[in-house]
Amino acid sequence: MATTRLFALHIGKGRSASTAISDIIDYVENPEKTDKGRLITSYECDSRIADEQFMLAKREYNYITGRDQGRRDVLAYHIRQSFKPGEVSPEEANEIGRQLALSFTKGKHAFVVCTHIDKHHVHNHIIFNSTTLDCERKFDDPYYSGKIIRRISDLLCAEHGLSVIENPKPSRGNYGTWLDEKRDPSFQQILRQDIDAALAQKPPSFDVFLTLMQASGYKIKRGKHIKLTGPGQRRGTRLDTLRGDYTEQAIRERIEGKRTVASSGGSAPEPVPVTHFKLLVDIQAKLQEGKGAGYARWARSFNLHEAAKTLIFLQEQGIGSYDDLVKKLPARQRTSTFALQKSGRLKNVWMR
Repeated sequence: MATTRLFALHIGKGRSASTAISDIIDYVENPEKTDKGRLITSYECDSRIADEQFMLAKREYNYITGRDQGRRDVLAYHIRQSFKPGEVSPEEANEIGRQLALSFTKGKHAFVVCTHIDKHHVHNHIIFNSTTLDCERKFDDPYYSGKIIRRISDLLCAEHGLSVIENPKPSRGNYGTWLDEKRDPSFQQILRQDIDAALAQKPPSFDVFLTLMQASGYKIKRGKHIKLTGPGQRRGTRLDTLRGDYTEQAIRERIEGKRTVASSGGSAPEPVPVTHFKLLVDIQAKLQEGKGAGYARWARSFNLHEAAKTLIFLQEQGIGSYDDLVKKLPARQRTSTFALQKSGRLKNVWMR
């Protein structure tokens, strides 16, 4: 069982960007907490100089794109993953953290995973650079990031034979809340969605785009900065305060075809689909057919992954027994299932 939280790292008061990054990395890499550095794993960076490499990527990003958000910039993201006491070894926890970071960032961001063993429970600190490896983009933090991380973490825990938390309790706080906490969408979230909807109509110019936004109920204030005020919003939102692909410059580039993005509105699809399963491989039968040891290793990994997806899906659907499963089936399919079971020919249940 693991719980996860996500935080965004900003510069803060009284320090520089390089200081902010080095401070958090120095903390998570503390040798007294990571068994003298043995429980540190890095991806596309050297953990000993990760802070300098993160900053180098950001300078390269500013040079390539010409964008600099100053003190509003998100420098890095911090994922904290805690495990049930006594359930996982530090080494396995570190590997699960590495797999979590790799899956969540899709391998496009450098990161370090540090496993701390100074508390009664083993926990991971994952720091990943907000700048992509090619230094051309920043991490687009979707609104449901926490839920996505939780899904990936649950799947990995199931694959490793660990328990999965069924009803996590929400914590209090403004950012990095517990992953299943449900909040009403913010005005910025709604604005991003409406921007995507307007751009989907292929406006030929930025002025036409603003006209479409007015038609959607927004008040437009022009000046040094464009400000949009949505229905029910007391204070408008300046486009230059939106991250990623929603700043004024980014919108202009999207209109001109210089920037192609997946419409997100801050709400990306979850990267671990679990509503369609494949039949497990009969490894013994395949070996008898002449398959080798390499195929057997792949099949074991495949079976484990599919079984983990099935477990997560069943828990999400509240299915804890065969009777629960049958009750979820439509009446016609339920009758067919009973007939197959009675005849002894029911070997696999497919869920779609």
